[in-house]
Amino acid sequence: MEKENLSILELIPNPGFCVRDNRIIKTNLEAKKLPLAEGEEITPHLCTGQEEYAAFTGGCLTLTLRVGNAVREATVTRMGDMDVFLVEAQTEPGELRALALAARELRGPLTAVMVGASRLTAGELRPEDREAAAGMERGLYQLLRLIGNMSDAARGVPVPRMEMRDVDALFREVLEKAGCLAQFAGVRITYAGLDHPVNTLADSQALERAALNMLSNALKFTPAGGEIRVSLSRRGRILCFSVSDSGPGIPENVLPELFRRYLRQPAIEDGRNGMGLGMVLIRAAAAAHGGTVLVDQPEDTGTRVTLTIAIRQGGEAMLRSDVLRVDYAGERDHTMIELSDVLPLSLYEIEN
Repeated sequence: MEKENLSILELIPNPGFCVRDNRIIKTNLEAKKLPLAEGEEITPHLCTGQEEYAAFTGGCLTLTLRVGNAVREATVTRMGDMDVFLVEAQTEPGELRALALAARELRGPLTAVMVGASRLTAGELRPEDREAAAGMERGLYQLLRLIGNMSDAARGVPVPRMEMRDVDALFREVLEKAGCLAQFAGVRITYAGLDHPVNTLADSQALERAALNMLSNALKFTPAGGEIRVSLSRRGRILCFSVSDSGPGIPENVLPELFRRYLRQPAIEDGRNGMGLGMVLIRAAAAAHGGTVLVDQPEDTGTRVTLTIAIRQGGEAMLRSDVLRVDYAGERDHTMIELSDVLPLSLYEIEN
């Protein structure tokens, strides 16, 4: 069985290697081009995720490696007594420019359509037109979300805007509104936070968007009458924000695909699956906060996604006026945008 696992490594186009007892035991041809040698310890190469990897028992973990002078993202999955590391291929600059350009070009027409739609629905609507107007409103919010995710995926890990925040209070605020809206989809959201406040350097907007994307994914796979359990816990110098749904779970062979920029997985061709841009955004938020993302299935059903945040209280805060910060949602409600794929149409009806 071990020989089969090691031989599969050679079929992977990305740089990949196997680790046992903290040492690299096998590298494929692509990994041999990197400054990684068989017999080396993996821990010195971990840029983020040392504590998370030490506690790793299964699922799919995304972290960052320092390879030479470069920092590369990698996913880790466990096979028997070995861990398989797949280093993310470097995306061609042309592909990223094309994605960023597409997002930029779409923003102008979308803004014009949203302004026009607001004017058309400003007057009294006939009862038969209200549902059509709600569908148009929600569709525009979905486009705004997609364009924002495309733009962020093209940028990769943005420069974080750090300030000292009580992370528990931040997530409680996000969950309070999301929980109220989820009730309209027939799903209950519970939150178990910290017993005591923990202040750390954080980019509030990045964490808010990551949390809402995690909730959006969970809502897509949780049937009406189900429950999503959310928690924030502390493990040493790490905060762990977890979202657990009560859906069918993710097939084990699909897990490593979740963190790719453009998800193309025939095994999960489903209207609930997009391009994988939301997971890229979650991963980028984790990396900006010195953390990782773990996807696993701790119980018989459902999926758990855990984003970790390194507790940092140094002098890295970027004190900038909120006036200078451009709101990615155009001052529209962030929760209504990020959950637009899963909220019922009735919530987008125009008030007259």
